[in-house]
Amino acid sequence: MALIEWREEYCTGFKGVDFDHEELIRQINSVYELIEDQADRDSVIDGLGEIYGGISAHFALEEQMMQRHRYDQYTQHRTDHDRLLDEIRDITDEFENSVSLDNEKFQQKLADWFQLHFKTHDSRLHKLASMRTHEPVSQSTLKTLIQNAKNKLLQRPNQAR
Repeated sequence: MALIEWREEYCTGFKGVDFDHEELIRQINSVYELIEDQADRDSVIDGLGEIYGGISAHFALEEQMMQRHRYDQYTQHRTDHDRLLDEIRDITDEFENSVSLDNEKFQQKLADWFQLHFKTHDSRLHKLASMRTHEPVSQSTLKTLIQNAKNKLLQRPNQAR
């Protein structure tokens, strides 16, 4: 069973944003499965790095869109992005430093981390019709953003794939 199921209420009407959110849910569920299957620590940490990289790139693109359209809640939304990135960093650190993991608590943190932001800041942002037109980002640019953020989290030298 998945930790988070995709629901229609998560749809924003922005094809790229919806894709990013579905991908993030897939990544969270993948880490959840690793934990459930008692995978090795490095696999779980790498999965958390993928989540961090993906969400970091998503936030950067979302923030560009907000700035371009002079979104009136930009500062609050950006602050929440920073908080969420700090939280996933904390989740990763907690996992790396734990002797034993409280699976239920850890899994709940992952689920809450996605759902709280989406229900508050993202739901308001994505209702704004003026934000509906924005340029798509190339896959190579997106992959580079994700890999750089993941490397930063896991303190690896830049190794774009």
